[in-house]
Amino acid sequence: MSGDPATQDPDLLRRLLRAKDRMDAASHEEWPVGRLAQVSGVSEAHFARSFKQAFGVPPHRYLLTRRIERAMALLRETDLSITDIAFDTGWASLGTFGRTFRDITGDSPSAIRMRQRATPHELGRVPVCIVSAAHRPGLMTAVSEKRRQTTRGTNGSEQQEIP
Repeated sequence: MSGDPATQDPDLLRRLLRAKDRMDAASHEEWPVGRLAQVSGVSEAHFARSFKQAFGVPPHRYLLTRRIERAMALLRETDLSITDIAFDTGWASLGTFGRTFRDITGDSPSAIRMRQRATPHELGRVPVCIVSAAHRPGLMTAVSEKRRQTTRGTNGSEQQEIP
């Protein structure tokens, strides 16, 4: 099986996009592989393998990215408490939210909020899709792998393995 998404069946890609769109629309919900496979009309194993091949990341990691993006937007744009943001974005535990947020972004939610409020931004003229892409956390390595690495860059762009 080729790793190129262009070689995948167009019907399968449409089904995968349907599942991806559902995750985007309701990232606060639980999306186990079984539920996503059901939305796509394929087996769980085939869904997981095909999703990663098509989009470059496993379904769970994609969902984490969406949740962290939404949490970062709420931190920037609202005065909701961090606890409310954690639960509104689908986390069942404040501790898990905080740890995962720090592992992915390199900072705590409160530090991100303070930095955003301290720096005046004029993003009104920038398209929303560009702003979202610029604020998208990098999830190229699993969260547990990131704990074993030291990060010198802002989003883990330059990483070194801890001896």
